[in-house]
Amino acid sequence: MAGSAEKTEKPTPKRRNEARKKGQIARSPDLNSIASLAAIVLVLTSLGPKIVQRLEVALHDGLMLSAHPDLVQARGLGGLERSFAGTVAGALWPIVLVALLAGVAATALQTRLRPSTQALKPSFSKLSPKNGIKRIFGPQAAVEALKQTVKVTVVGGAVGMLVWSQMHSLSGLVGIAPGSVLGIVGGSVKRIAWIVVLGLLPLAVADFFWQRHRIEKQLRMSKQEIKEEARQADMPPEARGAIKRRQREQWRKRMMAAVPTADVVIANPTHFAVALRYDGTKPAPEVVAKGADLIAAEIRRVAQEHGVPVVEDPPLARGLYAAVEIGQLIPEEFFVAVAEVIAAVMRRSGKLRRLGIA
Repeated sequence: MAGSAEKTEKPTPKRRNEARKKGQIARSPDLNSIASLAAIVLVLTSLGPKIVQRLEVALHDGLMLSAHPDLVQARGLGGLERSFAGTVAGALWPIVLVALLAGVAATALQTRLRPSTQALKPSFSKLSPKNGIKRIFGPQAAVEALKQTVKVTVVGGAVGMLVWSQMHSLSGLVGIAPGSVLGIVGGSVKRIAWIVVLGLLPLAVADFFWQRHRIEKQLRMSKQEIKEEARQADMPPEARGAIKRRQREQWRKRMMAAVPTADVVIANPTHFAVALRYDGTKPAPEVVAKGADLIAAEIRRVAQEHGVPVVEDPPLARGLYAAVEIGQLIPEEFFVAVAEVIAAVMRRSGKLRRLGIA
């Protein structure tokens, strides 16, 4: 039995698809950064002189206007600032646009053009101190520390080697025209950028394969899980539907059994109902039941039968129903509204005094 529970088997296509929908996709942020940096260097190589020329014109015009206070007063200081900012933005927008497109393209190639929005949903498990300690001291943290060490070594080594090789030529820049100095320094910066890109590219590729290995390990299945998935796949649709109906009914019964333990039910008169419990041991109230339409009506009925107060607050009921799952603590944006409701209910029932709050 112990051997059957060990996750030693490769994940099935169904397991992979479910993981992809949840956002569990191998992706290296370093590849995005390198793609953006390479795109910026290419843009500066081709459009650098034009960008510098536009910035020089903007700076020259600003200095010329500053020498004529009457013109500054006529156009207004705010107008001059907006004009200068518009010129700078017009000169730099190709860099920003290309860097953004390169990062998006790198992400699309890694995720195979199948992005997931579920990873953007808030998860209270990410706020768990226990999970945070695991992330800090786990193998992933060690890998990240090694990556950062290699990055600092590559970047620092590239800059140090280039500066050391050009030490004599840099000392001869004294007395040279600013335009020439800018060209020489710009060329050095471009070489450093390419060295960094070429130096960090193998690290980013290795990080991508490490992320894929890590995701693959997380998705591994036990033999029992594979047998169960195959058994469900072989079932006729009617049997699978019956199992799902029974599971939903069991889940509904468990939820209704938790309603009498709630401190208050916040309801929309006809559509939504959310049962909350707050015992003072947790940092926020917990959602023990929620439902819409017929389930909401049943939650209100069970609450009234067991003496649980039902408070009608349609905006709050709709917000809680949409934002919080059963078993989760309410988010921070609902703290004030829910606290007012629970405090009023507990004050009437005397529970605040029993909890030592009032």
